[in-house]
Amino acid sequence: MSAFRLEILTVKSLMVAILAILLTITNCKAEDWPWFLGPNRNAASNETGLMKSWPQSGPEVLWTTELGIGFGGVAVHSGEVYILDRVKDKQDVLRCLSLANGQEQWRFAYDAPGRISYPGSRSHPAVDEKRIFILGPFGDFHCISKETHNPIWKKNIIKDFGGRTPHWAMSQSPAIYKDKVIVAPATQSVGMVAYDLQSGEILWKSQVFDGDLAYTSCMVCTIEGVDQILYTTTKQTVGVDANNGHILWSNNDWSCRIPTTSPMLVGKDRVLIVGGYGAGAVMFQIEKRNGLFTSTTLFKTTECNCQVHQPLLYEGHLYINGNDKTFRKGMMCMDLEGNVKWETGRNPGFEFGGLLLADDMIYIVDGTKGDLCLVKPDPSGYKEISRVNLLSGRHIWATLALVDGKLLLRDQTKLRCVDVKAK
Repeated sequence: MSAFRLEILTVKSLMVAILAILLTITNCKAEDWPWFLGPNRNAASNETGLMKSWPQSGPEVLWTTELGIGFGGVAVHSGEVYILDRVKDKQDVLRCLSLANGQEQWRFAYDAPGRISYPGSRSHPAVDEKRIFILGPFGDFHCISKETHNPIWKKNIIKDFGGRTPHWAMSQSPAIYKDKVIVAPATQSVGMVAYDLQSGEILWKSQVFDGDLAYTSCMVCTIEGVDQILYTTTKQTVGVDANNGHILWSNNDWSCRIPTTSPMLVGKDRVLIVGGYGAGAVMFQIEKRNGLFTSTTLFKTTECNCQVHQPLLYEGHLYINGNDKTFRKGMMCMDLEGNVKWETGRNPGFEFGGLLLADDMIYIVDGTKGDLCLVKPDPSGYKEISRVNLLSGRHIWATLALVDGKLLLRDQTKLRCVDVKAK
């Protein structure tokens, strides 16, 4: 073989190696957190390479930004953090912050006068490449341009469909699906509505649901090969065809006077719903037979509480903040048959702190102290690895978000970003 041909082969081999490295780098790009509960809508991240324990001082705080009071969590897209903030009794404010340093890039505010029990922001923005969708506590629904920072269109999903503001205000977050953004007014005239992303035109409306508007959100999932939107009212859980708004299945075998946690897909064809106020938990099996969907109740239990946050699914077990206004069961572990494996009770108590799963670890906020805890999920018992105080005050109930090793969490006055990457 000539030296010239050897040189060509060497160059080709080098080019292939470089291409492989570039593809690896591309595939390792950090996931965004573009909407409520993250990219997979399950409060879980696919990121790896995170710390398995922290020094005594905790993970490094990269930045802190002051907020108005509230509970609304963040969406993160292309290096920007979006949060719906609120000026008490006066305005809702969409703020865009830099993920790198927390500095505000721009804001959009609109008048939304009115008092709320437990005042402050509620919902999470939903973001795509060009738009941000926000749903305020009084039903104001805006599509905001990333380029101009102004509304492309706006609606009011309470007034437009003859509804009324719930006692603790509208708390659901919009759901993006293909060319649609979907919300559930859940009034006496309509159940769920899909709007065109760009124009705001109504693309479909579902039939009316049984029960009243809840504090839950529309959850996009796929069951038996059909994309559908899960939603829970005070009396009913439904699966709605994401493409046309037809109700595929419904089940009234679980009710809650104040539902807050949204229905959760477990595996391929099961749906879990949990609640507080004595509602407990239920698991449905969803099947498709002869072109029609059916739902069957697999179990119901009042041994599991969960008033605010979605459970986490990890290796065949559910990890849950099991507190409500009546029962304080702390963090809980439950198998997929409804058997509680353990609970921490009041030690540690966690109150209504948020939780997130990433790299085989659970991040959970202990709302009684403002501590962030790193927990190893284990059905044999509670395994706390590290703990550090990062937040303060009362009512620390917001969700968490994780992008590129940066964990975002908030209390009633500030948003913090901490570095949880392994060094």
